[in-house]
Amino acid sequence: MSRPVRIAPSILSADFSKLGEEIRAIDAAGADYIHIDVMDGHFVPNITLGAPIVKALRPHTEKTFDTHLMISPVDPFLDDFAAAGCDIITIHPEAGPHSHRTVQHIKSLGKKAGIVLNPATPASTVDYLMDMVDLILVMSVNPGFGGQSFIMNQLDKIRELRAKIDASGREIDLQVDGGINFDTAPLAIEAGANVLVAGTATFVGGPEKYAENIRRLRGD
Repeated sequence: MSRPVRIAPSILSADFSKLGEEIRAIDAAGADYIHIDVMDGHFVPNITLGAPIVKALRPHTEKTFDTHLMISPVDPFLDDFAAAGCDIITIHPEAGPHSHRTVQHIKSLGKKAGIVLNPATPASTVDYLMDMVDLILVMSVNPGFGGQSFIMNQLDKIRELRAKIDASGREIDLQVDGGINFDTAPLAIEAGANVLVAGTATFVGGPEKYAENIRRLRGD
């Protein structure tokens, strides 16, 4: 079944000295979502940015802010990121004791909710969240750093999740993040993904290449 593919450039690979300008550039180049990786140096071995920076970036685009929270504990920060302008808030089940309650809270804030599966986290983790989540994110690398290589066995997980989503009858985005480039993007799409997060592959070559890079990733 053919489904529209959306591209979510990860600003983790953007020039942090001019993030607003970079976001405007990928918006103009045809990005569907703006993917924001939030890392705390605790849940993952890196530190990126917090809610005040997200708030400062919000005026630069009307595109969906797709925010992946790699922080633990995650619950105390949900309100801040919602208030900062995030449209989708995606959390790891390992980042708090009650992921069902966490997803409920995100929805109560008027935001779309996502759940992230690390490479070793099984697809069955989402079984009792399928009636609530708007997005399932498969990490095809271990979270924490950009520029890693795609873990090929995650394609089986993508296929398994696509079957679960189709069986649910709900509109749930199936997103893949990690090692997405011009070679691996078609594999993820074939397996059933409809949203691709791409950092390095989007931003390589500078602003004059962003539109071409996005088109190639989408398969246009």
